[in-house]
Amino acid sequence: MHTEKTACILCSRVCGLTVDIEDGKFVKIKGDDDHPMSKGYICQKAARLEHYQNHDDRLSHPLKRQPDGSFAKVSWDQALSEIAAKLNSVKKESGGDAFALVGGGGQGNHLGVLYGQQLLGAMGSRFVYSALAQEKTQDFWVNGRLFGEQTCHTTEDVEHADYVLFIGCNPFQSHGIPNARDTLKAIKKDPNRTMVVVDPRKSETAKQADIHLQLRPGTDAFLLSAILAIIVREGLHDRDFLSKYCTGFEELNKELLTLPIEEYVRRADVPLEDVYRVARGFATANTACVRIDLGLQQTLHCTLNAYLEKMLYLVTGNFGRRGGNNLHTYFIPLIGNTDERKTVDGKKLKLTAHHKMIPISGLYPPNILPDEIELGGIRAVWVDSSNPLMTSADTAAYERAFNKLDLLVVVDIALTETARLAHYVLPAASQFEKWEASGFNLEFPENFFQLRKPLFSPHGESLPEPEIYTRLLVKMGLIPDCFPILEQVAKLEPKATGHQLFLASFAATLSLKKSWMRYGASILYRSLGRALPEDAAAGAIFFPLAMEYTSKYREAVVRAGFEGNRFMLAASLFRAILSRHSGTIISKHEFKDVWTLIKNKDGLIHLHIDEMLADLKDLRTEAQPFTDYPFILMAGERRSYNANQIFRDPNWRKVDKDGAMRMHPSDAQTLTIADGERVICKSSTGQIEVTVEVDDSVRLGMVSLPHGYGMRFKNSDPIGPQLNVLTSGAHCDPFTKTPYHKHVPVNILKLDKTVSRATA
Repeated sequence: MHTEKTACILCSRVCGLTVDIEDGKFVKIKGDDDHPMSKGYICQKAARLEHYQNHDDRLSHPLKRQPDGSFAKVSWDQALSEIAAKLNSVKKESGGDAFALVGGGGQGNHLGVLYGQQLLGAMGSRFVYSALAQEKTQDFWVNGRLFGEQTCHTTEDVEHADYVLFIGCNPFQSHGIPNARDTLKAIKKDPNRTMVVVDPRKSETAKQADIHLQLRPGTDAFLLSAILAIIVREGLHDRDFLSKYCTGFEELNKELLTLPIEEYVRRADVPLEDVYRVARGFATANTACVRIDLGLQQTLHCTLNAYLEKMLYLVTGNFGRRGGNNLHTYFIPLIGNTDERKTVDGKKLKLTAHHKMIPISGLYPPNILPDEIELGGIRAVWVDSSNPLMTSADTAAYERAFNKLDLLVVVDIALTETARLAHYVLPAASQFEKWEASGFNLEFPENFFQLRKPLFSPHGESLPEPEIYTRLLVKMGLIPDCFPILEQVAKLEPKATGHQLFLASFAATLSLKKSWMRYGASILYRSLGRALPEDAAAGAIFFPLAMEYTSKYREAVVRAGFEGNRFMLAASLFRAILSRHSGTIISKHEFKDVWTLIKNKDGLIHLHIDEMLADLKDLRTEAQPFTDYPFILMAGERRSYNANQIFRDPNWRKVDKDGAMRMHPSDAQTLTIADGERVICKSSTGQIEVTVEVDDSVRLGMVSLPHGYGMRFKNSDPIGPQLNVLTSGAHCDPFTKTPYHKHVPVNILKLDKTVSRATA
């Protein structure tokens, strides 16, 4: 048995782990006390990672689908040669618009993205359909208008805030904040701190809160605008902050001053006196911050919600300070900036063929992909570390569309539901069998990065994604398989030069062969990578990223303990990332640095957004939503034992094996449904059979189901609810196409024994 350092891969916190390994298995998992951020903290889910690493659905070799729908084992050479030929054919016959990349980095699996995106350059495509565009693009778009670029992203200093407002999130289960359960406990125990939760369900976090606003599902915009209206009417807004750091407050203020507060609070169905308490408490606290998540981002008015929640901390001056909300830096660039009002590199934004959808942060929403395949001319799709058949809206629409493709390739560690439809399935090494990293380093003022080394040999013939993509580019005839001169320079260059000779040779090579510039990641992998210690070739891409980061944030990197001129500072950071297996603090900012991260030319925050003010005005005349379905389903609840699609073996769950549907006792009594009874949950799109858990944490007229279920294991029937049988691609925000997964109208029907027990 031996002990190694790594990290959990189940949520954005990526907590550090110390693991004991024996005979290729995790035998003990605990928190890593040396981890600079989590400092020994983990939750119960991390202890079950053996169920991810070793299970019966692991892929061990490439597969090719046969005419009868079965799969046959093929060699890597055959699979990549045939895929390369097909991709080249699609590009020649139909152009880059016929190709789309889906996914590109599962949870904590982001290093391969830097290599996989080379396929876009190879195909001449810009179509990336990402989970981020199913969840966060409304937030990115609003950030772009406020701060100047969509890459300006805020974080919250919950640990140091006197007043914390959690909206549409449950950190006790979903985490998202440092050492969530310890942090929540500290807030609850401190009489000088206040925790407020806005959530239709009395979640585990809400049970610890000082105030819980248990609003009617889908009314967040009404509640948040009422809170803002109280703040400005009582003169509790921070006039000095608004005057010094913001522009465009006047029109927002004018709208808020005439907003019908009591009517909006009645719409939200929460106590008026509690709303006033929250407005006054948040505005007058010494320090206050807002933490939001999918409960606010995947419900009605989600783009307006993104604007209003930011106004809470901006109007009260709780920005750019300890205990408030702040901007942060990125090490891995997870998103880009695609402002529809401007061109990118002199080119207009690429609209999708059928929906004419703009990209936001360079991403396109999965909601529209089935239509773009069937009606928009997409012929080839590459799916990386993603299972859209299960995770994107309308499973049936995805199944129909994917079956019409000329080429569907899936890269994954298991034969997922999406992989079952693929023409080729390529087995990736697991996250613990390769060098890997998370791009979720979203901290301020200190930022952090951890490159995780492999703990096991790859399973069977599986390969890490950098190797898969590099071999494919070679097969497509785009780059050679080796770069002997660059490799020799990298191996012979003295450490003291900070890779300057290699960089000069690398730049000269690309200047002579400009078509190779699109494939710099794989060229680095095949050259500098082969000179790195511990076979860390995949980590070569982090040297240019280290150069970019140290160039932008030199003073903050120096404060973190790194030294040297331009090249040596980057080399010092790069070596630390490679060698410090518990991770390293890469920068230490000061709070005044927040203002340098704003990208508007005038350095101010632009509060006036025409579209948002128009949406805010429209709330006044919006009728109550009407539906033939009497219940609202909150789809995708976080619970103790669910974790997206990363766990396939159902044995990992200690509780909630069925992924039960929670229903209020009064609703269950009205329908004569008993706890544990099987029923039909039906939407306009489909129906599934579920187990009922009678639970007073949900509101009357509301039900909830968890995500991360519905997979087949060892060729079984689906285990637990297949949520996206119920969701519709058309039930979404009209601008960003973000699905309303937290507001799905459904009916609950007693199970007719004569009805098929199928899930759709």
